[in-house]
Amino acid sequence: MTILSTADAQFDAAFEELLGRGKMDMEQVSVIVNGIISEIKTEKNLALKRHIAKFDNWTPESDDDLKMNVADMKKAYDELDERLKASLHLAYDRIKVYHEKQLPKSWFDTEDNGTILGQKVTAVDKAGLYIPGGKAAYPSSLLMNVIPAQVAGVEEIVVCTPTPDNEPNHLLLAACHLCGVKNVYKVGGASAIAAMAYGTESIPKVDVITGPGNIFVATAKKLVFGEVNIDMIAGPSEIGILADATANPHHLAIDLLSQAEHDEMASSILITTSKEIAEKTIFEIQSWLGKLPREEIARKSIEERGAVIITKDMDEALKLMNEIAPEHLEVVTANPWELLPSIKHAGAIFLGPNTPEAIGDYVAGPNHTLPTGGTAKFYSPLGVENFMKKSSIISFSSKGINEIGEACAMIANTEGLTAHEQSVRVRLK
Repeated sequence: MTILSTADAQFDAAFEELLGRGKMDMEQVSVIVNGIISEIKTEKNLALKRHIAKFDNWTPESDDDLKMNVADMKKAYDELDERLKASLHLAYDRIKVYHEKQLPKSWFDTEDNGTILGQKVTAVDKAGLYIPGGKAAYPSSLLMNVIPAQVAGVEEIVVCTPTPDNEPNHLLLAACHLCGVKNVYKVGGASAIAAMAYGTESIPKVDVITGPGNIFVATAKKLVFGEVNIDMIAGPSEIGILADATANPHHLAIDLLSQAEHDEMASSILITTSKEIAEKTIFEIQSWLGKLPREEIARKSIEERGAVIITKDMDEALKLMNEIAPEHLEVVTANPWELLPSIKHAGAIFLGPNTPEAIGDYVAGPNHTLPTGGTAKFYSPLGVENFMKKSSIISFSSKGINEIGEACAMIANTEGLTAHEQSVRVRLK
C-alpha cells in the first residue's frame, strides 16, 4: 500500500502516478474487441454461440438456449429466503422512489406574440442493460439499471449477462422476476455489447446500452458509441475517503476493503489530516484482510493500488480529492456537511460516519452505476435521463416571425445560405 505525505519532496510525482489508476489500455484490447464486433455483425447468433463456448464454457444447442427461462426466474424468486426477498423488495422500492424524483418534464412557454417554445421529453424505445457475471454475480446491478429504465418509460428492456458453465445465478434470476424483466440473454463480454448494438436473430438492436463491465465490455461500449448511445465508459471500482482525527480507523479500513474485494484492479484511497489515523487504519486493514473470503483479491488490490495520503490540512485534502474525482467518496469528519460545497468531483458522496459506501450499493436509493477513473469530472451517475431524450419545440405566430425574422434572414445571408434567408423572407410582411 502506498503511503504518501504532501510534505514529501517526491509527492507530486507519486500523486501524478496515482491519478493514472483508472487508465485502461484499450488500444491493445480494441484489436480483439473489433474482431468480436465484426463477427457478431456478420454471423450474428452463430458467432454468439461460438463466443459463449469459448468464454463461458458451454455451447448453446439452439437459439432458444440463449435466453433465460421466465419460469426459472419465478421459481428462483419463490424459493428465496423470506428475509432476503424482503431485502430485495426494500431495495427495489427505495431505488424506484429515488429515480422517480429524477424524471424530467416536458415544458412549453408562450411569448406575448403567440410564439411557443418548449421541450418534449420522451423515452427511448429499447434499452440494453449489461449485468456483469464473471467473478461474481450482481443482482443489485440489475435493479440499478432496470428501475431507471422502467421509470423513464422504456417499452422494451433487453438484459445480457454471462452465465459461466450455463449456471445462472439464482438471486439474479429472482431479481429479474421482481423487476418483471423477461428478455434476458445468457451472453457476456464484448459479444453482448455488439449483439445489443447491431442486433442478432435473437437479441434486438437497442437505442442505448448501460451497465458496468470489464475492460472488454468498456472497450466495446466505446467502439459502438454512435451506433447506440451509452451511459459511460467505466473502469475498475474505487473509493476515496476524506477523514480527520475524529474518524474510526476500524471503520475506515473495512470501507477501503469494501472496494478492494471487488477486483484486483480496484483502488482504495484514504486522504487524512491525521498521521495517527493513517497509521491505525493501515494496521486495521491488515487485521481485516485475514477475515475476508476474498482476501487474495482484496490484498492484491490494496497492496498494488491502495494509497494513504497525509495532508497538512483539510483544504489540501479537498484539493487532492477533487483531482482524484473518485467513483465513491466518503467524508468522515467532525462536520462533513460543511465540506460538501468544496467537493466538486465525485460519483457519489457519502456523508458522515454512519454512511458506508456499501449502503449506496444496495438499499440507499441513488444509483450505484458511477463514473470511475477520474471521469466524475464530466460524467454523472446512471439515472433516468440516460434512457430519455429531448426534442425542441418551436411554433412561431405570424406576429412572432415578423418581429425577429429579419435578424434571422440577415445572419443566413452573411453565411451565404440564400435558401435559408429566403425561406424566412417569404413569410415576412
